[in-house]
Amino acid sequence: MSIEFVGMVFPNQWSETKGTRIGHKIDLDYLRYHARAHEYAGFDKVLIASGPSSPDSTQIAAYLAQHTEQLGFMIAHRPALVTPNLAARSFATLDHTTGGGRIRLHAITGITAEPQEGDYIVDKIQRYERTGEYLDIIQKLWKSDQPISYEGKYFKLENAFCPLKPVNGTIPISFGGSSDIAYDIAVRHADLYSLWGEPLAGVKDQITKLKLAAEHANKPQPPVSLSVRLIIGPTEELAWQRAEQILADIQNNPTFQNNGTLSGHKIKGIGSQRLLAAAQQGDRHDRALWMPTATAVGAYGDTTALVGTPDTIIAALLDYVDLGVTTFLNRGYDPIYDTVDYGRYIIPAVREEAAKRLKHIA
Repeated sequence: MSIEFVGMVFPNQWSETKGTRIGHKIDLDYLRYHARAHEYAGFDKVLIASGPSSPDSTQIAAYLAQHTEQLGFMIAHRPALVTPNLAARSFATLDHTTGGGRIRLHAITGITAEPQEGDYIVDKIQRYERTGEYLDIIQKLWKSDQPISYEGKYFKLENAFCPLKPVNGTIPISFGGSSDIAYDIAVRHADLYSLWGEPLAGVKDQITKLKLAAEHANKPQPPVSLSVRLIIGPTEELAWQRAEQILADIQNNPTFQNNGTLSGHKIKGIGSQRLLAAAQQGDRHDRALWMPTATAVGAYGDTTALVGTPDTIIAALLDYVDLGVTTFLNRGYDPIYDTVDYGRYIIPAVREEAAKRLKHIA
């Protein structure tokens, strides 16, 4: 199995180091340029985020597919904001109009209710149960040649049908979470399980829990993705100088002052709690993992960073490969230039060395 690399695109030139709003406008020139930069750099896919005030992620993917050749799109999708049968048809249609095989549905359960979107379920267990039913219905609709009826705790459908199937019969689903029920949903419905950039011991712990959940459900363990930022410098000293400047810029961004976060929620999911707990144990972990960037933004997502020369970062990524990680989601604080640098210095070397290691294991 080869190592997959996923980048990330925003509607405009936003980063935690500059800008206070993500979705207030769409810069089409920037979107095209950034997507093409990912394709030329050797990324397999880009993640397109979704939020209560963001542009529609499926529409962004449809636009970018017209301006790229092979780049895939990992589309963040929050279950239950639209009906599962509508989502099944929408993603199947998008799979055809983008050329087939370029789409991944990334299910975002969310840490709490979103009343502004008509979502009022606060209880975490219920939220994950609802996600499980939602994904179950979508997958059934993609596979069934006849209308289906479904009666669960959260959804009831009669004679629902998706006649247009995905090009390859189904669309891969990725999923994240750090609680017991999240592991259970992942092994039942996900083709990829997403983790944030924790210290090696924490990632190993989560992969072990995922494996146990798979064994309990008599399901194969899904492959694992790790999301971590990369801060590269030509020397170790210059890399750390850049890291400190990035941290200062984040701290000076009004969005994150007074403990602000992008989501606006004071509630922290277990994933965020794990990152903040690791940060309390020290700023630096393992070979190159740096935690202050997570603390500065409330650990709202992929906010930890690997810092160092290309050789140091390559070695650090391979440490995670040795634990079983097969996909990396990497984005930078200077989006265009970092994308180019990752393609120049990181992606080919990690793939080459990982292939040697995986071949040796086989």
